[in-house]
Amino acid sequence: MNPLSPPSSPPPSPVSPAPHQQGEPSSPATTTVNRQASIDVFRGIVMFLMLAEVLHLSSLQAAYPDSGWAGWLSFHTSHVAWVGCSLHDMIQPSFSFLVGVSLPFSILSRKRRGSSWRSMALHAAWRSIVLIVLGILLRSLGRPSTNFFFVDTLTQIGLGYFFLFLIAGYSRTIQLMSGAAVLVAYWLLFALWPLPPADFDWPSVGVPAHWEHLFTGFEAHWNKNTNPAAAFDTWFMNLFPQHPTFEYNSGGYCVLNFIPTWVTMLIGVLAGGILVSSSSPTNRLTQLFALGIVLMAAGWGISALGWCPIVKRIWTPTWVLYSGGLCLIALSALYGVCDLQGHQKWAWPLLVIGSNSIVAYVMSWTLEEPIKAFWKRHLGAESFEIWGDAWEPFLLGSTVLLSMWLILLWLKSKRIYIRI
Repeated sequence: MNPLSPPSSPPPSPVSPAPHQQGEPSSPATTTVNRQASIDVFRGIVMFLMLAEVLHLSSLQAAYPDSGWAGWLSFHTSHVAWVGCSLHDMIQPSFSFLVGVSLPFSILSRKRRGSSWRSMALHAAWRSIVLIVLGILLRSLGRPSTNFFFVDTLTQIGLGYFFLFLIAGYSRTIQLMSGAAVLVAYWLLFALWPLPPADFDWPSVGVPAHWEHLFTGFEAHWNKNTNPAAAFDTWFMNLFPQHPTFEYNSGGYCVLNFIPTWVTMLIGVLAGGILVSSSSPTNRLTQLFALGIVLMAAGWGISALGWCPIVKRIWTPTWVLYSGGLCLIALSALYGVCDLQGHQKWAWPLLVIGSNSIVAYVMSWTLEEPIKAFWKRHLGAESFEIWGDAWEPFLLGSTVLLSMWLILLWLKSKRIYIRI
């Protein structure tokens, strides 16, 4: 099953099974490749949250500075400045997690159809390249030249996807050990990296001198733009045409985030392995939920001890554990509601979005302004100001969101699904 495929019958999968000698987690005789509605609903929720950025809900806080609900909306529709987590921060890890969840289904489906491992490995490599290129092209829109940007969601997934395919054929034990080893090694890279001097010029790396989110003590190894991943970027990014020369990412994001993001996807592979296993549905639910609680607690606990903060922008190991745990808990809840209880009708609008998630992703980058201009032209700009200036972005964004949803509905009605 393609992680970006429609929720109906399984389409051709983008990856193949690894050879049997690589230690597959289970055999076709003891597993199922029946599609789980919970995966498609989860994908629809994630894509809806991404498309809902056009509503610009965070702007309401300026109009209602003393309102608790406006502050809550602003927080959960924006990225946190550095440490912590909002709902908006969970979009990228959820997207990456679901790519991993779908992989075991693809492996079993391809294996049953007799596809060669070599051809599927080549296709996985090709898919990685396409994701990287597509991410760069979308980030280059409106710019005078190619924007070699490697921290986009698609690009980050593409950088790790082929390696995810390779590990997916091994046993669960090897997958767990590999994921743990990567996180420990990545933690050591930061923990052993020398700290800047006490009189360091923070504005030189895009950080205000008295920024409230600067860590002290051991956690200072994970400060913005003074970590090893940021240092790598000052070399790597300048291998590509940059105007001006790359010095730092203003948001603190780093190319090497794809390494721990690979572990986020691997957690998804583990979840997918549980879903295709021969365990009873109740046991699958229990495993997903229990693993989610363990990972989330581990991430929070390690952070609370001061050993590694939870920072999404540099994808710290604790962020991998914490966000991965939340993804598992969300998947277990949806599995219980949609698959065990069979309550799926409520999610149909979400399935419309999730069935063409690549199209939805591209539309979010390309169609917002054209759709806004279209409706302003034909309805008049004043039509979106009936509730005052504060609500104009929301009303206009709602029209954009509905328009995008109708496009996706038309594609679904025609059974047109764009996949990589």
